[in-house]
Amino acid sequence: MPKNKGKGGKNRKRGKNEADDEKRELVFKEDGQEYAQVMRMLGNGRCEAMCIDGTKRMCHIRGKMHKKVWIGAGDIILVGLRDYQDDKADVILKYMPDEARLLKAYGELPENTRLNEGIAGGLDEEDDAAADDYIEFEDEDIDKI
Repeated sequence: MPKNKGKGGKNRKRGKNEADDEKRELVFKEDGQEYAQVMRMLGNGRCEAMCIDGTKRMCHIRGKMHKKVWIGAGDIILVGLRDYQDDKADVILKYMPDEARLLKAYGELPENTRLNEGIAGGLDEEDDAAADDYIEFEDEDIDKI
């Protein structure tokens, strides 16, 4: 039997992220970067995001963030644009919810950006259709069943 040469199992690796809760400095975009809201996660370290400039881009989550920073649909992220591919970008940073609210207050994000929803802003039509799926029954209808 080989000896265990590592420092621990997967629970040790999970516990390394505890120092991330402290306050960090708010990072604004620079040239070659853009704010975006995640539309959906695609797997394999990729996501589809709607950038603030109105372009939908395929974003790649960089290796430093992969499996350490969990990104979900509706999150505000900072992406680095590619010079040679306009429809692809790289995720640089995920903003915490309070940081996203500060960005909106500073005017960096447009006013119509919805921050606290699980899905991004362009799916209103499906939400309205889901509300019509409910059927109301009268007491008489229940007695017939």
